[in-house]
Amino acid sequence: MAPSRRNLLLLAVLVLALPLALLAAQKKGGGKKGKGKPPVEKPVDPATTPDEGAKPPKDGVKPEDGTKSDGGTPPAAAGETKLGANASLGGKRPFPDDDPWNRDVSKDPVDPNSAKLIASIGAEKPLHADFGTVWNGAPNGIPYVVVPGTQPKVPVSFEYADESDPGSYPIPPDAPVEGGPKGEGDRHVLVLDRDNWKLYELFSARPEEGGKRWKAGSGAIFDLAKSAARPAGWTSADAAGLPIFPGLVRYDEAVERKEIRHAIRFTVAKSRRAYVPPATHFASKAADPNLPPMGMRVRLKASFDASAFPASVQPILAAMKTYGMIVADNGSDWFVSGAPDPRWSDDDLSTLKRIKGKDFEVLKMEGVVAK
Repeated sequence: MAPSRRNLLLLAVLVLALPLALLAAQKKGGGKKGKGKPPVEKPVDPATTPDEGAKPPKDGVKPEDGTKSDGGTPPAAAGETKLGANASLGGKRPFPDDDPWNRDVSKDPVDPNSAKLIASIGAEKPLHADFGTVWNGAPNGIPYVVVPGTQPKVPVSFEYADESDPGSYPIPPDAPVEGGPKGEGDRHVLVLDRDNWKLYELFSARPEEGGKRWKAGSGAIFDLAKSAARPAGWTSADAAGLPIFPGLVRYDEAVERKEIRHAIRFTVAKSRRAYVPPATHFASKAADPNLPPMGMRVRLKASFDASAFPASVQPILAAMKTYGMIVADNGSDWFVSGAPDPRWSDDDLSTLKRIKGKDFEVLKMEGVVAK
């Protein structure tokens, strides 16, 4: 029997309503993903996402900016201490900040005997740069060499063994000697161990057997991470018992970094049979109290106008005002010590002669040891 019109109408309503009901049920229940919002994809940062097919860094080390992941050597970082003769320390300063070499003395009081002490050295005598490019066929100044901690050590024998630090020293066979290989002066040899941060210094040093061993007048070893004076009465590679290297004017400081943050070594022709800290040794028979003792510090007067000096010289004068200069050896009056470098301008350094002894003042001395 044929279906009635009413039944056909009900069937049509059911057919249309069933899909709508199923759709509503999916929206209410969320399907298989469960309740809540659908996951949101984070935007991709191309700077942190490796390229498709990229290889992992070599040895599992993530390369930093400016380096290569294939084991290549990155550019030298700022502040890096380099290796070699007269190499740059990258601004690293020997000894702690409160060491006598590194102390700011710009506010220290003047010694009551300053005028007479200055006069004994020469109030009208000029300052002289005892360093530069080349002099008399050899590098002009006191050279040094920076070595790695793996540098082989060689035996050293000393003429003044009782006041020298014994042991082997990490001296390269071709270490630079003050005055050159055939020089007959003080023949200082300075070796800085970069990795162990130690300083080895020799006076009157001569290689033997091609540098397999060395012979020297005296020698001293300094831990550059500590402030420690040598025993009272002891010399070093310098007459005053002081280290030499920390007091040198160096190209990497004066010109490259435009800042010298330590006192400067200088010499006088006549000294007193006395020393004052930080010195530990004297080298004179004269008892005149108007002569400078070893370790005496002078300071360039704050009123001295340095504005007209070359740019390479101004950091030297600034250091003389802030840290001063220390008497470290007998030599020529007002001779300022530095390391040789072919990049120095000898003409610029010669302008130091415009400065006279009267432009300095002696800082108050305490603890003078006289014999």
